[in-house]
Amino acid sequence: MKLIIAIIKPFKLDAVREALTAAGIEGMTASEVKGFGRQKGQTEIYRGAEYEVNFLPKVRLEIVVDDSNVSAACDAIQTTANSDKIGDGKIFVLSVDEAIRIRTGETGAAAV
Repeated sequence: MKLIIAIIKPFKLDAVREALTAAGIEGMTASEVKGFGRQKGQTEIYRGAEYEVNFLPKVRLEIVVDDSNVSAACDAIQTTANSDKIGDGKIFVLSVDEAIRIRTGETGAAAV
């Protein structure tokens, strides 16, 4: 099993969720986060005053999938979240040693 962590722009969340559902991915966790990378923030004007926003709003997705679904999930995220502009985000794939469903005690891929 793998843990896919994706950092995307907030307005892409619904489209990514729909693409993952169409790819057969049944669950994910989404969190509102702030961060920066090469984009390095942006300058905003508020009530005539200019100020710099160093941390931009993003959404962090966490998805645990069976090894056979990693490629489909990553492809769905990448194609849907891509706007060809800086700040589109990142995808990280990590190994998962074990998963346990609390309600039933199922383990491994059955728990996902």
